[in-house]
Amino acid sequence: MRILIVNVNTTESMTEAIGAQARRAAAPGTEIVALTPRFGAESVEGNFESYLCAVGVMDAVMRYDQPFDAVIQAGYGEHGREGLQELLEVPVVDITEAAASTAMFLGHKYAVVTTLDRAVPLIEDRLKLAGLDARCASVRASGMAVLELESQPERAVDAIVQQAAKAVEEDHAEVICLGCGGMAELEDKVRSRTGVPVVDGVAAAVTIAESLVRLGLKTSKVRTYAPPRAKRITGFPLPDSLGR
Repeated sequence: MRILIVNVNTTESMTEAIGAQARRAAAPGTEIVALTPRFGAESVEGNFESYLCAVGVMDAVMRYDQPFDAVIQAGYGEHGREGLQELLEVPVVDITEAAASTAMFLGHKYAVVTTLDRAVPLIEDRLKLAGLDARCASVRASGMAVLELESQPERAVDAIVQQAAKAVEEDHAEVICLGCGGMAELEDKVRSRTGVPVVDGVAAAVTIAESLVRLGLKTSKVRTYAPPRAKRITGFPLPDSLGR
């Protein structure tokens, strides 16, 4: 089984970290291929960058020229998953939805701890669109930018752990979701401070993608995610052939 996991930003070191986290979660026999978009922002923290990354992720997947069995979009609250589902028959899993749906098996309410406050509405909208918002206790911002997760790791960990603890103590969350693909490897630190289960979206997405492939399930093509209609697309960076 081969699963593509696509970073939504263009920072190679973050792609490497996401790929490493995915491989730790993968079952024996699952090959993880981590991709970085050819174009886009170095970090995604707003609507403009999110829409840009949606095109970059689709471009990266459609230019990959080897067989694959599933795709994971490794961006929290980002746009683009639906576009990939139109282009592909294989399962497409978004880490936002993977983390939230997994958390709902573990407690009554979950909370998401993300990076900057401006990302909170994007995550709330994604959860609402997916029908996962009813059991979300809160979406909290750590105040740390995405790139600061690498440049100031100790400060970032402290800020994330602090907000996770507040989500449990003040918002009555029973599970914490780490709201950024770049937060891989923080589960143990947050769990030890809060005493509740902590879900990393990358790891959750890998296990869900593997399960869908093993069940032989593919994306439905009868309506919402039917392939794009054949028409002239001017200047779009995807390869000429949009079908797969």
